[in-house]
Amino acid sequence: MLRQFELVEAVRAYDPTADEALLNRAYVYAMKMHGSQLRASGDPYFAHPIQVAGILTDYRLDTATIVTALLHDVVEDTSATRDDIAQRFGEEIADLVEGVTKLSRLELQAEHTRQAENLRKFILAISKDVRVLLVKLADRLHNMRTLKHVKPEKRERISRETLEVYAPLGRSIGIHSIASELEELAFEHLNPTARTAIERRLEALKLEHGRAIDGVSREVERVLEEAGVHARVFGRQKTPYSIWRKLQRKSVGFSSLSDIYGFRVIVEAEDDCYRALGVIHRAWPMVPERFKDFISTPKSNNYRSLHTTVVGPSGLRIEMQIRTDAMDRVAEDGVAAHWAYKNQSYGFDKEAMEKDGGRDPLQNLRHLVQVIEHGEGGEDWVEHAKLEMYLDQVFVFTPKGALITLPRGGMPLDFAYAVHTEVGDTAVGAKINGELKPMRTQLQNGDVVEIIRGTKREIPVDWRSLTVTGRARSAIRRHIRTSERGEFQKLGRATLEQTLTRAGKAVGDVTLRPALEQLGFAHDEDLYEALGRGRLSAAKIGEILFPALKGRLKAGPDRKRIGDDQGRLFVRGGGLTPGVSVHFGHCCSPVPGDRIVGILEPESGLTVHTIDCQRLEEFADDDSVWSDLQWTPQAEQGAVASARIRATIKNAPGVLGQVATIIGEAGGNILNLVMSHRQQDFFDVDIDMEVEDAKHATAIMAALRTNPSVDTVERARG
Repeated sequence: MLRQFELVEAVRAYDPTADEALLNRAYVYAMKMHGSQLRASGDPYFAHPIQVAGILTDYRLDTATIVTALLHDVVEDTSATRDDIAQRFGEEIADLVEGVTKLSRLELQAEHTRQAENLRKFILAISKDVRVLLVKLADRLHNMRTLKHVKPEKRERISRETLEVYAPLGRSIGIHSIASELEELAFEHLNPTARTAIERRLEALKLEHGRAIDGVSREVERVLEEAGVHARVFGRQKTPYSIWRKLQRKSVGFSSLSDIYGFRVIVEAEDDCYRALGVIHRAWPMVPERFKDFISTPKSNNYRSLHTTVVGPSGLRIEMQIRTDAMDRVAEDGVAAHWAYKNQSYGFDKEAMEKDGGRDPLQNLRHLVQVIEHGEGGEDWVEHAKLEMYLDQVFVFTPKGALITLPRGGMPLDFAYAVHTEVGDTAVGAKINGELKPMRTQLQNGDVVEIIRGTKREIPVDWRSLTVTGRARSAIRRHIRTSERGEFQKLGRATLEQTLTRAGKAVGDVTLRPALEQLGFAHDEDLYEALGRGRLSAAKIGEILFPALKGRLKAGPDRKRIGDDQGRLFVRGGGLTPGVSVHFGHCCSPVPGDRIVGILEPESGLTVHTIDCQRLEEFADDDSVWSDLQWTPQAEQGAVASARIRATIKNAPGVLGQVATIIGEAGGNILNLVMSHRQQDFFDVDIDMEVEDAKHATAIMAALRTNPSVDTVERARG
C-alpha cells in the first residue's frame, strides 16, 4: 500500500503544481472514515481507495481525480455525505465522488430487467465527465486483482460484468492497458479450462519458434536503419483472452492465427511511419488484405497506427504495428494520455488531443446516450450497447466525402441513420460505389454509400434485421411502434369482438371501465393495443366484463405463434401468416442469434437460411423470393436449437472422444455425427448438436479450436 508521502510524491513527479495539502487531507480523511472496516481478504478497507489512487497516478491524472479515487467509497460505505465532501474538498470533487458513488450503486445485477435499467443509468452518468469512468475503471481493476477472496458465485457475476461492460467501456475511451488486464482477469475466472489450453499452446509455440522470434526485432531494426529510418522494435505475444476472442470470431484453428506474435515499430515522426512501412514491404512479402491504415482514419477511441502482416524472417507470419511514441501512448492509455501541464495548470489538454487528430473521448458513449434518449429499453438495449462497445470499426464515405464510422458488419441502413434519423426513416434503397445493392449488403472499408430516399416514412417491420447499430435499431423500433399502434388496436378490438360473439355477447353491451381498472390501463385504445400485441387474452377481458361467462370463453388462435407450439418455428417477418409452410434449411441449420432470411420456394413454402448460407447464391438474381426475418423473443429466451458444425480433425486414437468431451463440457448435446473424407492423417466430421443460440455454438467452436488435434472447425453453411 502506498504511504501518504509516496502518493503525494507520485503526483508531484508529473504535476509540480499539485495541491499537496489537499492530497494529504483526502488521504487522512479516507483512512479515518473507513476506520476499522475490512475487505474480504482481511486487509484494512482503506487500503483499497489508496491502491485505486495509485493506479491513477500511473496514468498521470490531475489532483481532483486522485482525490476522488481516495474518497470514492466514503459516501457509499461510511457516514460521510456529499455535503461533507463539498465543504471539505470543494464542489468539483464532490460532483466527481457523487458520480462514482452512483455508479457503485448501479452495480449490474443478474436479473436482466434490472441490468438493462442500470446499464442505461450507468451510461448516462459516465457520459458527463470522463474522470468518473477513469476512477471506476481503476476501482474495478483493483477489485479484480483481489477477486480470489470473494465467494465463487459472486466472483462469476463480477467477472462477467467486467468482461461485458467495464472492459468494453475502457476500450471505448482507448485505455487498452486497463481493458486488457480486466479481460485477462475475468477470463481466468470464467473459463479457466480454455485459458489453460491456450497457455499450453502458447508455451509450445514459444519452444518451437522462440529463437527465431527473438531475432526478428534485431533484423527489422537493421533493415530499417540501413534505409535511414531510426526505429525501436520490440515483440509482444497476444494475450490468451484476445486469442480466445479471435478463435470465436474466425473459422480458423489456433495454428492459422497470424498475429499471435506481433512487433511494434516505434519511429520518430508520422512521415516515418509510412517510410518504415515501405521498407518493410520491400524487404518481406505482405500478406494480402492484412494492411490497415489507422493513421489517416483513426479509430473512434483515437487509436492511430499502421497495421500490416508480412511473411518475415524465418518464414514466420508476423504482424507489424508502426507508430510514433505519441501514438503509442494514446494506444495504451487512451484519453488518459492527454493530461498535461499547460498554462501554469495541470489537466486534460483538449487542444493537444484535437491537434493530434483526436476526437471527444466520450463520443462513443454519447452514441449510446442517443439510443437511450430514443426510448430504447430492456434486454434489446443491453445487447445494442454491448454490440457497439465491442465491435471493430469500418470506415465508409458519403458521396460528398464525409467520413462515417460504423461497427464492422454495418449495412446501408446503419449508414443512413448515422447520417441523420430523417435519412434512415425515408431510405428505400442504396448505391454502394455507384452500384445499386441490396440493403442486406455488409459495408467494407472505403465504400462510398448513397442512400436512395422515398417521399414517405414507410419502414418495413423486418428492416431491423438489416442493422447492427443500436441507433438504427432503436429508431426503426420507435417508428414501427408509432405506425403499428393503430393496426394493433384494430386487431385487438376485432379479437375481443370475435371472442364475445361466440358467447352471444358484444363489446357494445358493456363499458370497458372494469377491465381498464383491473388491468391498469388508462384508455380503451391502450387495452386494445395490448390485446392486439398478444400481451392479454381476449378470454380474460371477456370474463372481467361478463363474470357469468367465466370458464366458458376460449381464446381464439394464438396470433403470436406460427407453428412454434410444435417447436418448429421461432421466426417472424416476411409477411408470414398462419398456414404458411415454414421450415429451417438443413444446409445451414439456423439457430437463434444468427442473422436470417427467408426464401419462398415453389411447393415447399418459406425456408429459413442464415444470411451467409451458400445456397443463397442460387436466388441472388430474384429479389421477389427473399423475405427478411428475425427471431421471436421465445426463440431468444430459452429455445433449444440444432446447429451443424463441420470440423477437420487428426486421425488418431482418442481424438473423437476429446471432441465429444469438449462439446459436452461446453454445454452442447451431440445429436448426430457423420465422418467423411477419411485420410491417413485427417478426416472431416459433421456434428449436429443442440445449442442455446449462435453465441453458444460459437463458444463451443472456439473451445474446439484450442485443441491441437482439431485443424479447422466452422458452422456448416451449405
